[in-house]
Amino acid sequence: MKRLNMQFIAVILVLGLGFFNYCCGDCVWYGQCGYYPGSSDHALNCPYKGKAKPLQDSDVIAKYKSLCPDLYAEFGKNTCCSDAQVNTIASQVALPNMLFQRCPSCFHNFMNIWCYLTCGANQSEFLYVNKTIPVTVNGTAAVGIQSVDYIVSNKSANEMFNSCRNVQSPSTNQPALAMLCGGYGYDKCTPENWLDYMGGTANGQTPFDIWFHISSSAVVINGTSYTPLEFKSFPCNVATSNETEACSCQDCLATCTPVPPPVPKPGRCEIIHLDCYDFAFGLAFIVFFLLFGCYCMCYNIIVQDSLRLEKAGEENDLGCFGRQGLAADRNVRKQQYLTNITESDLGCFERAGAKMEIFLEKQFFNWGYFCARHPFIVTVIAVLVTGALVAGAALLTVTTDPVKLWSAPDSRARLEKDYYDSHFTPFYRTEQLLISQPDNHTVINYKNHNYSSLFDKTFLHELLDLQNAITKIQAEYNNKTIMLQDICFAPLQPENNNCTIMSILNYYQNSHEMIDKVAKDAYGFWVLADYLDHFQSCVLSPFALNDTSLLHTPCMGTFGGPVYPWVALGGYQDKDYSTANAFVITFVVNNHLDPKQLEPAKAWEAKYIEFMKNYTAEHPGVQIAFSAERSIEDEIDRQSQSDIITILCSYLIMFAYITICLGQYTSFSRILVDAKISLGLAGVIIVLLSVGASLGFYSYLGIPSTLIIIEVVPFLVLAVGVDNIFILVQKYQREVLQDGETVEHMIGRVVGKVGPSMLLTSLSESLAFFLGALTQMPAVKVFSLYAAMAVLIDFLLQISIFVSLLTLDAKRQEANRVDVTCCVQPSLGKRQPQKGLLYKFISDHYSHFLMKEWVRPTVMVLFVGWFCACGALTSRLSIGLDQSLAMPKDSYVLNYFHNLSKYLSVGPPVYFVVENGHDYSTYAGQNEICGVSGCPQNSLVQQINTASRSSSATYIAEAVSSWLDDYFSWLVSPPCCRYNNKTGDFCPSTEVNVDCLECPLNHTQRGRPVDDTFYTYLPWFLKDNPGLTCGKGGHAAYGSGVQLYKSSHNETHVGASYFMTYHSVLKTSEDYIAALKNAREISDNITRSLNETGQHYNVFPYSVFYVFYEQYLDIVMNAVLNITYCLAAILIITFLLLGFDIYSAIIVVLTILMILVSIMGLMYLWDIELNALSLVNLIMAIGISVEFCSHIIRAFTISIKPTRKERAKDALSYMGSSVLSGITFTKIAGIIMLAFSKSQLFQVFYFRMYLAIVLFGACHGLIFLPVFLSYIGPPVNKAKVFNNKLTDTVEDTTTNSEQHKPNGNTPHVYENPPAYDTVGSE
Repeated sequence: MKRLNMQFIAVILVLGLGFFNYCCGDCVWYGQCGYYPGSSDHALNCPYKGKAKPLQDSDVIAKYKSLCPDLYAEFGKNTCCSDAQVNTIASQVALPNMLFQRCPSCFHNFMNIWCYLTCGANQSEFLYVNKTIPVTVNGTAAVGIQSVDYIVSNKSANEMFNSCRNVQSPSTNQPALAMLCGGYGYDKCTPENWLDYMGGTANGQTPFDIWFHISSSAVVINGTSYTPLEFKSFPCNVATSNETEACSCQDCLATCTPVPPPVPKPGRCEIIHLDCYDFAFGLAFIVFFLLFGCYCMCYNIIVQDSLRLEKAGEENDLGCFGRQGLAADRNVRKQQYLTNITESDLGCFERAGAKMEIFLEKQFFNWGYFCARHPFIVTVIAVLVTGALVAGAALLTVTTDPVKLWSAPDSRARLEKDYYDSHFTPFYRTEQLLISQPDNHTVINYKNHNYSSLFDKTFLHELLDLQNAITKIQAEYNNKTIMLQDICFAPLQPENNNCTIMSILNYYQNSHEMIDKVAKDAYGFWVLADYLDHFQSCVLSPFALNDTSLLHTPCMGTFGGPVYPWVALGGYQDKDYSTANAFVITFVVNNHLDPKQLEPAKAWEAKYIEFMKNYTAEHPGVQIAFSAERSIEDEIDRQSQSDIITILCSYLIMFAYITICLGQYTSFSRILVDAKISLGLAGVIIVLLSVGASLGFYSYLGIPSTLIIIEVVPFLVLAVGVDNIFILVQKYQREVLQDGETVEHMIGRVVGKVGPSMLLTSLSESLAFFLGALTQMPAVKVFSLYAAMAVLIDFLLQISIFVSLLTLDAKRQEANRVDVTCCVQPSLGKRQPQKGLLYKFISDHYSHFLMKEWVRPTVMVLFVGWFCACGALTSRLSIGLDQSLAMPKDSYVLNYFHNLSKYLSVGPPVYFVVENGHDYSTYAGQNEICGVSGCPQNSLVQQINTASRSSSATYIAEAVSSWLDDYFSWLVSPPCCRYNNKTGDFCPSTEVNVDCLECPLNHTQRGRPVDDTFYTYLPWFLKDNPGLTCGKGGHAAYGSGVQLYKSSHNETHVGASYFMTYHSVLKTSEDYIAALKNAREISDNITRSLNETGQHYNVFPYSVFYVFYEQYLDIVMNAVLNITYCLAAILIITFLLLGFDIYSAIIVVLTILMILVSIMGLMYLWDIELNALSLVNLIMAIGISVEFCSHIIRAFTISIKPTRKERAKDALSYMGSSVLSGITFTKIAGIIMLAFSKSQLFQVFYFRMYLAIVLFGACHGLIFLPVFLSYIGPPVNKAKVFNNKLTDTVEDTTTNSEQHKPNGNTPHVYENPPAYDTVGSE
């Protein structure tokens, strides 16, 4: 007992004297004296006053020389540290070694500050022991150093910090200092804060407290002056030796060559502070207004003599327009000129045009006459052929996969997606929750820092209960129970089967106990750290296995990966995550290429959605927006089902209108006879047959259909078909059956008159749609093909089946039989031809009003003004598709979209894929990819990281994670790469085995593995799980990102691999499009850099949304090309079928173009974006516009009235009522029903756009076009006038001769169309 007391007294004396004597020798410690109380791995150093001692063990000397080269060069083997201390410092800097090794200058400077502290032979000059404690070593009382003061010069501390501040950690996409600066975080990290954290025992790694004094002058402690340590340091852009390289640009901005500032987004073109489009169209309208105004004034004064300057009958000289006299005299002279036309006055094109007109009328007359004479044969044959085509619909496949719908098989995005999916696993399915409390404004104050109400501990427990309940959801599939565990992505399988759940609850290991855990003072009274301290530590270092708070609990998720705060939190200010207004919980589920393998996941997702709907209904106080991978598809299907009734009602209304309004009711007694109910139904059936035949035809060819076709093509074909039906029937209704003429002959005569017009419109539309199929956009391409065939088949059925049925119906009507019930035959008089009320209104009133001299200029100014205004607005059209429009108004997904846009803090991940072919085993090949020291600035990693520094312009938010860089660090970190020297197998860092040795690096170049050394250890790296001893294991981060394969010589090689980063926040279609465009620019530049060395493979970016947004990169050009193709087709067909009349063809195209521009202008005003849906509607608008324009202009060209005004009236009277009652009223009746659709997509892209198509088409066809033709329509075809004069002469001669024939049968001039082919014959 006395002996122990004496030993204790001796220890106390040593402690007391130690404070006065440490300054007097070269060392302040030597060797290790036990461990910190309560610790088994925090060794304390032994106080020592004396000279430095030489190291003896050769392995320790080699390790010391490697870690502390400057000390070895200055003091040799003499140190103030023992072999054990050298081994301790080697183990304690394992993490900094892995983080800083990529930048030799940083690691060198960092090690200097710890080498001089631990082993410096002159410690006493800058190190002061301020506290020691008694310890027991092997049962013997001793003294251990508990705290020291370390005086470091400003210069050395700042140079060390500056050399390390930009060093990156590739696996985490974060600066390395984010892990080594503790609670200060990277943004607030300074030399003082960094050293303060590294020197404190609170970090869980430092065995005793080190109080740093950073000073430029001597520091006096207890009366003794200490000189600040100043060691040799290297800037990051300077190599530490001939065997090393300067730090790379990624880790050292000073190494980077100046990067040009990002090119600013091009602003809108302006002229005198006006938008160029506004200026151009405004100027065009002003010029038009002035010129047209001058014309109108001259016309009214000189031609119309509105000022009454001439007297009746007075002849004046030629005016400024080369016209004479009053308007009446002018019209008389024109009539006289046309009456006196001779054959020598006819032009070549006029002759050809007349022959074309006669040829078409003859052929259609013959065909119509044939169908009328053989209605049953024609109908049966047509039905059989059509039925055979319709039967092909049994093979119909409908494309619902959005990828196939919006991306062409040979498009770049589609090919890149297929490459990614085939070489790696398809991008994961995600089930996501967005939790917020918008009505709870409670503030949680902790340690003078405010937290939002979401951080209430009780709420976190409730949230964890919800998360755990979701993981326990069970679904049944094929008599098997499916849980999240069965379908989730677990990156560390099979060693770790925990699912990847991106949630801040994973900071607490998904444990209620971890949330409640606290660290108290030594007396167990004061709480020093709790769950909020742990949260602050984890958001600064989410990959920490031992947080920087006093809790010392892990932040890494249970699945083996980090949970980044910008992924799990939303709605925070700057990077103050405590202000987050939303928690984001994401369950990551495996995806598969085989749809059958996805069924279990879909079954579980259905139960998950059901569970969340119930949970949100039961917890109204918390706003939870949720979504599953299948949610959008489910909601679209639900919307389609709900809109079936709306669509059916729309079509039923149109069908009812057709069947009722097709009849012509002249008196109450003839209503049932003059009705066309059966004929109208037949017309509707023909439309449906044409759609079915088109579906069947392409089904035979194996071309799948889409929902767009099923919804849009019937509308289009009905528009075209109804117009032709009304034209045919109303032309028949206005004709009279002549004495001795058969019904068959009259039907042939009717078809001969209107058939060419039907051919003109149908052929124009069909060819236009076929040319529209030249586009690469699948949705537009398939629609164009199906629409073209449907329109063509509809025309063929109308001139065959419908003409045959019209003949039968005409015979029924002529025989006064009741419609539908033909056996009933009331006693009525002969049918009298009637023009109809609408025809009379247009012919007798509307056409005259429209041609008034004050109305015509008004119409021209209004329409041209509107066209110019819309032309200016087209440049402002937005591109894209708001996905929320595809959802029903009551969909839970809309709430998810809203919250996603409101709280989203990070964009989707983007993978830069290096295709198979790159050689990573050579130093030059590594330089083309890597980002560590020695890597050039134009390497893949360097270019992406350079882009991330300008995220607002490039949309790359974070530095790229590089498996190659982490592999280099893993390989040279002693705890990481180890092998069993007996079995040769890999030794994980967690395995304690004396047989595990460091990996021998036989072939290296400047510290990097090359040749076979590179490939030997790569598979080990990719299966090594990160841990506390070695945080660089690549299994979790890169296990699925590097494809390895065996060569023919059984050698391991790297195939395709990817390098991941994140896009910045993307909220609008414009953001997504710009992100795709910029990512491709970066990858294309990388590819060019790689190919400069003679390699021939690509680097491409891949993100899950690229395949959907690629179409928008060139949708404007696609739209222009499609519209151009369609208009060119209409121009050609109109030119040919109107008898080589280029004048009329140009007017038709110009009018259709005005309709399109008007629709696009209204699209801007109605916030309708340009996308595949609206482009389909625009192409459809071209086809429907043909119906509004071509019938009118053909009627104008065949009219032989003397003046343009009279011909415009004639054309409007002849075709206006059919166009108005046919396509216009029919479509409006059906479109109105679409306004009641629950689908926003239908309301926007169908109701609004269809309404615009019909209204603008009707206005331009029935108002603008006649007026336009009255001004500058094509001149009258003199050949037709001449032919008409010959026909009249023949009729008069025939009539006179037949009057003198006894018992002669009077031939009728209706047997054939006028013999235009005799014009000009010799």
